[in-house]
Amino acid sequence: MRFSLIKAIKSTHRHPLNKILHTIGLSLYFISILLIASNFFIQTNVNYFIIALLFGVAISLFIFGHKIEGNLGATTWVVLFKYLQSYLKNKKKKNLHLG
Repeated sequence: MRFSLIKAIKSTHRHPLNKILHTIGLSLYFISILLIASNFFIQTNVNYFIIALLFGVAISLFIFGHKIEGNLGATTWVVLFKYLQSYLKNKKKKNLHLG
């Protein structure tokens, strides 16, 4: 059975408050990435504490949203780890069949 990232996202983000928290969190995440990029490309002076704070708040909102949803195991890092684990397992099976 293949892992579908789209299905995983849709099935783990159903609660309206989780969607709202993720929307706010993604916005903060995007803003902090823009601040980092502006520092490297435009040489603006950015406060790294503010960037770290934005990242921290964004991640907290994501985790809180998944706690409300009742699926803390569906946070990005857990899903990516499961995907990587599945990928490596399938690759290993493929190599065993070839060798």
